[in-house]
Amino acid sequence: MSEGHKFIPVDSQIEGVIFIPLKKNHDERGWLCELFRNDSLDHQHQPLMGYVSQTEPGVARGPHEHKIQSDLFVFMGPGKFVLQLWENRDYMEGYKEGLGEYHTLGEDEPYAVIVPPGVVHGYRNISNYPGVVLNFPNQFYAGPGKIYPVDEIRHEEGDKFVMD
Repeated sequence: MSEGHKFIPVDSQIEGVIFIPLKKNHDERGWLCELFRNDSLDHQHQPLMGYVSQTEPGVARGPHEHKIQSDLFVFMGPGKFVLQLWENRDYMEGYKEGLGEYHTLGEDEPYAVIVPPGVVHGYRNISNYPGVVLNFPNQFYAGPGKIYPVDEIRHEEGDKFVMD
């Protein structure tokens, strides 16, 4: 994080995972919320693209990890999600230990979350209605021009994703 802007992090035992509380500023027109600011992100987390996904009730996305890419997820609703994270960097403390961390995020607890390379992540919509998640990764999907292999290692089969 750059000097001059402070985040109040949610505790994470996984090095490099950053939780950024989001504030909805309400007035008579509705609300406005800053999702991220480049002046408050380290260079390695600066987004290169953005996308939005809708997830049906009870459905999970992931788990997977990236070798190069960091994800900057925004969970602010609609919908409530359980995010699961686990350390998969063999040089880090906590590698292959336990089932990782779980965090409930979304419309009642809006957060942006930076997930660095090597941290496995997946989330499930625990609402009774479709939920929306934004993502602002620091790498292009399949590289510039979509001509490179996708930086994604999937962990759906037989791994530690216990939100099923």
